[in-house]
Amino acid sequence: MDTRIAISQKPPVLLDLEATYEHAIASIAEAAAEGAKLIVFPEAYLPGYPIWIWRLRPGGDMTLANSLHAKLRRNSVDISAGGLDRLREAAAQHGMIVVMGLNEIDSQRSGSTLYNTVVTIGSDGSILNSHRKLMPTNPERMVWGFGDASGLRVVETPIGRVGSLICWESYMPLARFALYAQNIDIYVAPTWDSGETWLTTMKHIAREGGCWVLSTATALEAIDIPEDFPDRSKLFAEDEWINPGDAVVVKPFGGVAAGPLHRVKGILYADLDVDAARAARRSLDVAGHYGRPDIFRLEVDRKARLAVHFDDGTHDLELGRPHMP
Repeated sequence: MDTRIAISQKPPVLLDLEATYEHAIASIAEAAAEGAKLIVFPEAYLPGYPIWIWRLRPGGDMTLANSLHAKLRRNSVDISAGGLDRLREAAAQHGMIVVMGLNEIDSQRSGSTLYNTVVTIGSDGSILNSHRKLMPTNPERMVWGFGDASGLRVVETPIGRVGSLICWESYMPLARFALYAQNIDIYVAPTWDSGETWLTTMKHIAREGGCWVLSTATALEAIDIPEDFPDRSKLFAEDEWINPGDAVVVKPFGGVAAGPLHRVKGILYADLDVDAARAARRSLDVAGHYGRPDIFRLEVDRKARLAVHFDDGTHDLELGRPHMP
């Protein structure tokens, strides 16, 4: 039975969390009106990917970098304090599974460290999983801390088993295999990457994992950058396409089902037959009959990495993320 899904690559209001929330909720309602049961948003959509990190000079632009990071920190999502409540309400209202990329602030430990996080929200509004990017890429390490494997999970939903890796995590073979080994039907790859090389990677994953692959970056032009963005004219050319988006849906075992949606600030739709994923693994099941567990074995440590352990004399208190099922 086919299920309609949606991938939004509409731009956020960069560094404005409340305004971007409004855009996200409107996109959820729009996709629901089209009959979609799942919607995917890009990497770090709330409140936008920190594109400036690829344009600033190390050292020379430190003052501007500090100013932008402070604004990003103030507009990041505090999950532990209910920062996703509005999104959860929208998911429940529309009976929609939402996969959302966001900048997450750790308020429970340091109070300052940010993480590149993807959250999967169920159609009842519950948080099914929260995964922090394991390895930020190049200058991203000046913005986000390292994640752990506590969210390296595939979750059951009414439309199939859904898992997600963020951007270049999809180039990490062991991270991919950890998802394949959890009977994944739909592999979601929110990203900032785009173009033919990225599309080739998505096709490879669909073949390797025998799963549907959904991916998108943010379709973003310089005209989408708010007028009050610090040093806007210095960082962005007025007529520039910063990212084309390239939302795409790839069939299990390869072949594009929809997209890429190139330089369009919209929503890509596709109809998925989830059973096609399991059928595709008849001849190649890398976590099953093709896996040779007598030779190869992967161990994944899912314990959350805690920065501090308190002992108050009567019981232990540990500060960390809530455990996800």
